[in-house]
Amino acid sequence: MATERDKMLCGELYDANNDSSLIAERNACKELCQKYNTMTYETVEERSALLRRIIGEAKGNFVIEPSFWCDYGCNISLGDNFYANHNLVILDAAPVVFGSNVFIAPNCCFTTAGHPLDVEQRNKGVEYARPIKVGNNVWIGAGVTVLPGVTIGDNVTIGAGSIVNKDIPANTVAVGVPCRAIREL
Repeated sequence: MATERDKMLCGELYDANNDSSLIAERNACKELCQKYNTMTYETVEERSALLRRIIGEAKGNFVIEPSFWCDYGCNISLGDNFYANHNLVILDAAPVVFGSNVFIAPNCCFTTAGHPLDVEQRNKGVEYARPIKVGNNVWIGAGVTVLPGVTIGDNVTIGAGSIVNKDIPANTVAVGVPCRAIREL
């Protein structure tokens, strides 16, 4: 019998609100995030070590400015030379994979969680999760939200304030609500 975690990772509807093991995982991760967010800047090595405990995989150098919040952490993968400015939120019920040389401006959100449109299902507290993938050499402007199931190609710039609800092709500048490619690079 599949657990709620198994369903979550397979993209099926799952119960995130009443499953004690998922709640415990999220709470443990949030405790680590809270600790990270209160550490002083002088504790560079300690901050980096704590982030490495939170993040599932970090392939090289990275910086995440506080405040930083995620749900599980273990589903996040960072390429080399990753930088995220203040107030990054990653709701990682499904994998969130960032390539190398990704730069994220302040107040950005990457959310893999979605909720059914059917009111009865939604009121039961079930949700689904779809992975997010961000390619190499990507700049994401301030206040961008990336929604479940989106892939952003290599060499992309996403304009500030955009809501990315569909895949963005490589080598483009994309902006808007909803976000769309407006120019090839």
